[in-house]
Amino acid sequence: MRLAQARLVTKDVPALARFYEEVLGIAPIGSEDYVELRGLGGTLAISSKRSVDLFSAGAAEAAANRSVILDFQVTDVDKERYRLHGLIGECVLEPTDQPWGSRSMLFRDPDGNLINFFAPAASAAARGEFRAHSLTLLKKRREEKLWN
Repeated sequence: MRLAQARLVTKDVPALARFYEEVLGIAPIGSEDYVELRGLGGTLAISSKRSVDLFSAGAAEAAANRSVILDFQVTDVDKERYRLHGLIGECVLEPTDQPWGSRSMLFRDPDGNLINFFAPAASAAARGEFRAHSLTLLKKRREEKLWN
């Protein structure tokens, strides 16, 4: 047996599909009621509440998840944080070194589903330099928004 995919149920498939296309860099394939984002490690499916009601006896509720975390391994968590700043805004957990040796950040999609980007530990010196640079750029972006 193998896990074939993870599926999210939403009231707005096109909007959630666009969000995940931006986050993952994978084009969704499907319709207004169901799409798949097929990556190297697996598939993320997004289904409409309407189709779940029709074909799955209404077994799932949109935007009600508070127990599943979608984990994605990335090369550099800090670079991803910088890249996604305008899309996700505030993080649940900003990039953080974890005691088990990885670096991770947590954020939510528009429906409130929790996403974890993580990377195995990198060189502390290289990570520190990029982190300082990223924080400077984020601060500058925030200041620009305040003045515009």
